[in-house]
Amino acid sequence: MQFLKQADTGKNEWWRYILTLMLMFFGWQFIGIVPMIVTAWFHTGNLSDFLEAAKSTFTNIGINSNLYLTVVIASFAFGLLFLTWGIIYIHQKKLISVLTSRKKIDWHRILFAFLLWFSISLLVVCIDYYAHPEDFVFNFKPLPFFTLLVVSFLFLPLQTSFEEVLFRGYLMQGFALIFKNALMPLILTSIVFGLLHFFNPEVGKLGPIIMVFYIGTGFLFGITTLMDEGTEIALGLHAANNIAAATLVSLEWTVFQTEALLIDTSEPSIGYEMALPVFVIYPVVLFIFSKKYQWKGWQQKLTGHIDYK
Repeated sequence: MQFLKQADTGKNEWWRYILTLMLMFFGWQFIGIVPMIVTAWFHTGNLSDFLEAAKSTFTNIGINSNLYLTVVIASFAFGLLFLTWGIIYIHQKKLISVLTSRKKIDWHRILFAFLLWFSISLLVVCIDYYAHPEDFVFNFKPLPFFTLLVVSFLFLPLQTSFEEVLFRGYLMQGFALIFKNALMPLILTSIVFGLLHFFNPEVGKLGPIIMVFYIGTGFLFGITTLMDEGTEIALGLHAANNIAAATLVSLEWTVFQTEALLIDTSEPSIGYEMALPVFVIYPVVLFIFSKKYQWKGWQQKLTGHIDYK
């Protein structure tokens, strides 16, 4: 349980967590939204149109989808920057201490997790496409699509890394200091991670039941972090998930509309798409990782007591 024990490094008074989270929120939601505001302002040209656009998150003023994706990701990049600053200067911790228990980041783990999850996502999309071709429109447009690829691979990892550093690193270790066990940090970070997505358009279309998917995904990332003693696998999985979602299939009622290869025109519904990942694919993925990295001591690492000296 070395990863959680590393929480005891640096300075950990309660006010440092409050200050760091406030700083992170300021960077994410106030500084980070400036690129979007500037972009929207240039596209509207006057205050009344700008304010009207702001009510619908700027999607009704003709902003290119790739540009819109870029400026949205910018807010997460600022959040990551300010969170990192807080970890290093307010907590006086080494950044790597909230990322992994290893001496340096294991990029092979990140790459393996990325390739595994992206391959699974591609396979699921192909099966769905050939099973229900009437639900999809082939949308390949060379210039927009390849621009989307560049934006996705360069910038989406900033968004996913922000969430992983925050939830599986900073908050998981912080909760471990409070509860002195592994189970409560796993539960709390998974639930809060899921609730972060509560205001996504998908929830409005599909209902609160979709939170099972989001919270279940939080548990997947959390379990891999605890069992592998670091966030590398979660970083790879999360990046692959979001890049696949952005580049393979676009739906009009999801949080991002992109120039993906396929457009799903089917009516929103809850079906196997939610149950399959959480109850079938996630356990299989955990099994693969457990064999490859020889995970042992599941009960202790996921629920055990932590003795901070």
